[in-house]
Amino acid sequence: MITTVRNWIDALVWGDMLRKYGLPGRVVVTILRHAYAVLRDVLSGQLTLRAMSLVYTTLLSVVPLVAVSFSALKGLGYHKDFEQYLYTFLDPLGDKGVEYTDKVMALVDNVNGGVLGGIGLAFFFYTAVSMVQKTEGAFNYVWYVSKPRNFARRFTEYLLVLLIGPLAMAITLGAIASISNESAFQWLAQSSVVGPIISTSTKMTPYLLITGVFAFLYWYIPNTKVKLRSALVGGFAGGIMWATLGMIFAAFVVNSVRTQSVYAGFAVAITALIWLYLNWLILLIGAQIAFYFQNPAYLRIGRREPRLSNAMRERVALNIMFLVGREHRNPVVGVSLHSLSQTLRIPSITLAPIAAGLEANGILTSNEKEQLLPGREMSRISLKDILAVVRRDGETGSHRDPRWDTPVDDIGQSLDDAVSETLSNKTLSDLLDGADDERGRSPSETKGL
Repeated sequence: MITTVRNWIDALVWGDMLRKYGLPGRVVVTILRHAYAVLRDVLSGQLTLRAMSLVYTTLLSVVPLVAVSFSALKGLGYHKDFEQYLYTFLDPLGDKGVEYTDKVMALVDNVNGGVLGGIGLAFFFYTAVSMVQKTEGAFNYVWYVSKPRNFARRFTEYLLVLLIGPLAMAITLGAIASISNESAFQWLAQSSVVGPIISTSTKMTPYLLITGVFAFLYWYIPNTKVKLRSALVGGFAGGIMWATLGMIFAAFVVNSVRTQSVYAGFAVAITALIWLYLNWLILLIGAQIAFYFQNPAYLRIGRREPRLSNAMRERVALNIMFLVGREHRNPVVGVSLHSLSQTLRIPSITLAPIAAGLEANGILTSNEKEQLLPGREMSRISLKDILAVVRRDGETGSHRDPRWDTPVDDIGQSLDDAVSETLSNKTLSDLLDGADDERGRSPSETKGL
């Protein structure tokens, strides 16, 4: 019975059962596939574990994070507008949400250089930055990114998130408030035709802001190129989930009399932790939806890492160095792990270990823009050294010098000799020269060869 149901679900989600109904069927199939993939990823446990980790980090850094952001807003007089947004965030907790926000704001008001001193401010700033760094790590996991930003990019881009982001939100909230106070706006709001639309849009403003914040984070935080359309889809899905879950959670808090009687004074704290956890989980689910929208090929396989055969790994290593060397000779836009993934049509998480092995052996390196470059002069990079990275380096096991049977050892030696003879001391420079000569030949000459 279980097998029958599973096969029916697979046929419904991944088959053509619904596509025969035209556009509505295709839309339903797309929604089902994304829902199936996200539910599978949530049940696997990684997203929930990372959400729990972010809850712990948030408890340590919420005051420093808000303090660093408010330091930029106070000087411009926008901190009151942003403060109202924080109250909205904890609305599902009811009166206790307002009380918690008041306490956080009181702590933020006490944060200043005279109280903390240089070391205290440095610790506060480090804690706030670590929060953004932890978020980047979670998003990089969703987007199959194995290498985070370098230190210089982290410092500058995290500052933008901590300072410019809240400032932009505060300016937006202030602009909305000023428009609402205009006489023309008030006249339109009292209109029987336009009034209901304005009233509804005003109530939707916090949710639209959440959607915008989610979309910005999905587009900006991952250390890879995220298309704006994908970020908007993820942000819209995350905003809908956040609004829906907020209403459900608010009803739960109102009716949780039994929970309060059991946990007494701890009930509100536990409720706040659950709400914080659900917010992080929604944020990660929205990021997962954005990833699948941009990379639909992963919908069915999920996080199962594609495995390469030894022959494929050898070709990948040679192709990586070939593309890097060609770009080094004729620079255009630079080669990164992401561009290699698109060119070779292999996930970057699969290419990363091979690129790391090449880099560890001094064959490959990267600059401050995370573009890949030859590790040394290309005439000194032999093809045998490139293949050795994937053929011999990186073995794991308890025996460094295994004992082979003589016939097996002889065959292995014959294979190594055959590879050496085939390569015949060729270098990466020779490989690129051969490719240039091949491109320089006419089609008839190439065909004659």
